[in-house]
Amino acid sequence: MAARAKLLFTENFTANLDEIRSFLESESRLAFQRLLSRIFHAICPTFPQSGRSFLAHRIGSAEAQIVVDRLRGVIHRGDDLREFTVDDYIILYLVRRRRIYFLAIKHHRQLSFDLRRFWS
Repeated sequence: MAARAKLLFTENFTANLDEIRSFLESESRLAFQRLLSRIFHAICPTFPQSGRSFLAHRIGSAEAQIVVDRLRGVIHRGDDLREFTVDDYIILYLVRRRRIYFLAIKHHRQLSFDLRRFWS
């Protein structure tokens, strides 16, 4: 499926990349360039087989359970919300038929995903 899948990068994903670029500026511009290279040359060709189910996480709090229940309510039947860790980054993506929606990306030292912006 990966070779035939259409890759779509959401506005949020693009904004996350801008945040990461700013976040990494103090360290090195090369780190951001390496990330882009990994996304477009190594990561994209392996989707959607890579990653693990985001909704399969063990729920550790009532608040997290509420978020997961909301997510299950808005995801279409057959959709697969997944996460993939590469180097220092976590990528959240949705597989829907022959499309892969890149929803969010964070450096592990940044705060977690803001899922409310996706399905408000």
